[in-house]
This record gives sequence, C-alpha cells and structure tokens, in this order.
Amino acid sequence: MYLPPHFKMDELGAIHAAMRASRLATLVTTTADGLIGTPLPLMLAEGEGEYGTLYGHVARPNPQWKLPVIGEAMAVFTGPDAYVTPSWYVTKAEHGKVVPTWNYVTVQARGPLRAIDDAAWVHAFVTRLTTRHEAAQAKPWAVTDAPPEFIETMTRAIVGIEITLTALTGKWKVSQNRGTADRAGVVGGLQAAGLIEAARSIEG
Repeated sequence: MYLPPHFKMDELGAIHAAMRASRLATLVTTTADGLIGTPLPLMLAEGEGEYGTLYGHVARPNPQWKLPVIGEAMAVFTGPDAYVTPSWYVTKAEHGKVVPTWNYVTVQARGPLRAIDDAAWVHAFVTRLTTRHEAAQAKPWAVTDAPPEFIETMTRAIVGIEITLTALTGKWKVSQNRGTADRAGVVGGLQAAGLIEAARSIEG
C-alpha cells in the first residue's frame, strides 16, 4: 500500500480501535493456485502477541484454509470513507488548483495463518462472535437459541482460522495534506451530506 508519511498512523491503540470498529475484513492469501480473498468478520485479541492476534472462521469448502500460504496472510480492514469534492475547499476560490479525492481509513494486518479444525474451538468462537455482534440488538440472539443438533451441524461446516500478527499498517487519509481552512471545508461538507462519522474522523 502506498503510504505517504503524512497519512501514516503509528499509534497502536488507534489502529486496534479501527480494526474493532470494522465489522467486516477481507482475508487475502497468496497460494500456488493464485490469490484468494474472503470477506469475513474477524475478532482481535489485542493482548496476544506484539500486535495482537486475529480469529475468524471460513466455510469448510473454502480452499483458503487448505492451500498452503506463500509468505503471510493479510487481513484488510476498512473504516470510514467518503468522496471529497473540490467545491468544499476554500482554496478553490483562491487559485482553482484543486482536484477531487477520496478520504478513508484502512488497516492492513499481516501474519502467518493457522487453520483450527476443532469443533469445540469453533463452537466456542462462534458463541463469542455472535455475542459481540448481537449485543446491539433489542433482543440478542444466542447460539443456545437454536437446537443443539443444528448448531453441531453448522459448526462442522466451518473451520477456524488464527493469524498471529507480525505487522500492522494504518493509513488515515483524512485531508492532513490540506490547510486548516480546506480541512474545515471538508468537515462542513461531510456534515452537510450526512456523513457525520467520516467528518468526525477527519476532525480527529
């Protein structure tokens, strides 16, 4: 990933927060058969290893867990993003030397991938993952709400994965290369467009 110094995020806490906030990541591996990419929710265990450890699961028929990985696996997390029109820049009226761009937050997390083909582990992990994503529901669904034999069948159909992270690359492309007035214009434009979260990210 191209990473100009002014867009680089080094603060581990901010990177972890962006990973936690991203509800879906893309797992990418290089194999002898070529690249494989799978969108999936991943859970971050921040205290495991220097940079943390990622856990998830894939469908058993998915070849990504079976094919040996060349090098390391990479999980891509995407945060807030928004199109930025030059019309929001104060400098447009001053000299006109402005162009459209896209602001975004992204994290690339790398490390060796390990498959966990263990029904008990998968059941425990799916329970934790479900609890996390159901927490915001008015009436959270629990794994125990479904018949045990059905859950057993479903857990046999998936395989766990673990990525012990060796590197994290965070990119916060949020108008840091613009002057104060232009940044304020971007925030105002995003707020007017109803993109409050993107605006807050830029303000930060």
